[in-house]
Amino acid sequence: MASQPHTFGDQPLRFSLPDRHARGRLVRLDKVLSDILSAHAYPPLIERTLAEALVLTALLGASLKQADGQLTMQAQTKGAVRLLVCDYKDGALRGYVQFDAAAVAALPSDSTLFGLFGAGYLAITFDRALPVGEGGGRYQGIVPLEGASLSDAAEHYFVQSEQIPTTIRVGVAHKDGRCVAGGLLVQHLPEGEEGRERLHVRLDHPEWEHVSILSGTTGADELCDPALPLEEIVWRLFHEEDKVLVESGSPLTKGCRCDIAHIRDVIAKFPAEDRADMADDDGDIVVDCEFCSRRFPVSLASFKN
Repeated sequence: MASQPHTFGDQPLRFSLPDRHARGRLVRLDKVLSDILSAHAYPPLIERTLAEALVLTALLGASLKQADGQLTMQAQTKGAVRLLVCDYKDGALRGYVQFDAAAVAALPSDSTLFGLFGAGYLAITFDRALPVGEGGGRYQGIVPLEGASLSDAAEHYFVQSEQIPTTIRVGVAHKDGRCVAGGLLVQHLPEGEEGRERLHVRLDHPEWEHVSILSGTTGADELCDPALPLEEIVWRLFHEEDKVLVESGSPLTKGCRCDIAHIRDVIAKFPAEDRADMADDDGDIVVDCEFCSRRFPVSLASFKN
């Protein structure tokens, strides 16, 4: 690997192994994760679940090359967690969880994915800001929430919806009183796949098994260590390769697109009688943002009938 400034947190790192027909992404969420979690008083189990989901969203979102493209991950179930939503747009991350507090309190600290969500589905939606004929438009894949973690379910997504052999590792830990989370995603880059299912290409490239096994040795302690450069993780895994190409992505930020002017424009489209029904006793229409836990009061008197 060529020498370059180190990447530590809140910035994805892309890498490729040309001789192994593989590519990967690494990310560690530190301050951005703290900023997102600080808007909510989540219990530890929910905090850990959202942290994992945000890492997966950052890993998948980093694959979007066009400005204004968006990646959304959503799980809606009837379990202890009722709704989980995360999205990525232009390097901005946001997410929140709706849950049954009593049901979550009754779960063990190491609750399984099924214990949290019950029987449910994970939906991953790519909105690519390109004309449909050029690979743009919206694409959604839906897979069952199966496995030990959200990372397992995301792997199933790539196998079922994208048919791309994929290995994902995510770790979540508390460092110096704050939550830090990191993740690794490695994928096979098949050649000569035209007219064939991508999974079949794995038989033509046994080196993918080698890459997958090495990737699977990545530990949560490495992914979550704020002092360990992401480049060092790549080096530890693939230092025997003849060529490893690395590239730092754009910095990540906490993103919430709630805007009082936009909220007011949306409310203005409702008939006057509907706006009157929305208003509270003080004559305000109050809109709650689930992502940032802020409330936006809009005065009913500010609208022209």
